[in-house]
Amino acid sequence: MPPTWDIFCTVIDNYGDIGVTWRLARQLASEHSLHVRLWVDDLTAFTRLCPSADPQASQQWQQGVDVRHWASDWPACATAEVVIGAFGCRLPGPYLDALAARATPALWLNLEYLSAEDWVEGCHGLPSPQPNGLRTVFFFPGFTAKTGGLLRERDLVQRCLAWQTDDTARQAFLARLNVHPAPTARLISLFAYENPQLANWLDALIEDVQPTHLLVPEGRILADLNAWFGEALAVGDVRRRGGLTLQVLPFVSQQDYDQLLWCCDFNAVRGEDSFVRAQWAGQPWLWHIYIQDENAHWEKLEAFLKIYRQGLSDEAAQALLAVWRAWNMDRDMAQAWRALQPHWPTLQAHARQWRSAQAARPDLATALVQFYRNWL
Repeated sequence: MPPTWDIFCTVIDNYGDIGVTWRLARQLASEHSLHVRLWVDDLTAFTRLCPSADPQASQQWQQGVDVRHWASDWPACATAEVVIGAFGCRLPGPYLDALAARATPALWLNLEYLSAEDWVEGCHGLPSPQPNGLRTVFFFPGFTAKTGGLLRERDLVQRCLAWQTDDTARQAFLARLNVHPAPTARLISLFAYENPQLANWLDALIEDVQPTHLLVPEGRILADLNAWFGEALAVGDVRRRGGLTLQVLPFVSQQDYDQLLWCCDFNAVRGEDSFVRAQWAGQPWLWHIYIQDENAHWEKLEAFLKIYRQGLSDEAAQALLAVWRAWNMDRDMAQAWRALQPHWPTLQAHARQWRSAQAARPDLATALVQFYRNWL
């Protein structure tokens, strides 16, 4: 019998935690034939990503995964051979007691946040003894051979490439969302936290020589969008100003969001899950990193930019840095965006090269399975 896996997820507020764990659970079940239980404390958030799910069910099967509601009233259940606590979440006390009572130890992994910082390589795979006699092991996703890799389904890049060369499928998908861009328009997706530089960027898009069709899935950035337009926009609304067409989209499933990214010429994303999916889309992109106190997130941002810009010319690298820093550090986004335009072909080629390089590494799910085998 294949080993059983338990994944615990505490939903915070931005879908990144449940987004990552839901993708991981599906891949472990479908590609590695594992019995996976995904314990989620907020099924309402889960149903935003998996519309077929029942937000009231204590247990349900979704896409091969045993999804359980993680409630304060913990049910008696057997522990798994592999236990993953995502992003430092604290496992239920009764479950920890059951882990400590096992005749044969389970592998308890602490799946950490994705980061390109130098110290990650040194901490990946390190054990951490716990007061109850158990120990957990730090497992870091990452971009180098000394980390756990990135979430990537086995055929993801091939599916993306096939999609991007199939104009019929692309147009049919956009039509399903009621998106009908002009033939010459550049298609941009925007998924972000609140950002004071949005108005600056929109002003620049209005004046662009090439028209833009901006797709905004409903989310936190809508408040800034409403302030710029001077009205409350709703899902389905389309507005035009100068060379900019703006359209508000509904919050979509993970599969649909992937395809939206594949359709677009440029993707502005946020957090961790969409951060990784934009890289697999192989198009120029922009990351809005999760904001931390005292701007602690800037160090994480700069660490990624240090490795991502490798291979770019000095001019293209500086233009890329200027846009990412403007978006994340409240600098002049309009000026940075205009300076980026001459480097567009270079950034397109670089995004594809980066995707190929990362796809040559083991994916996160495979790395986790191999880590367990080695541990045995």
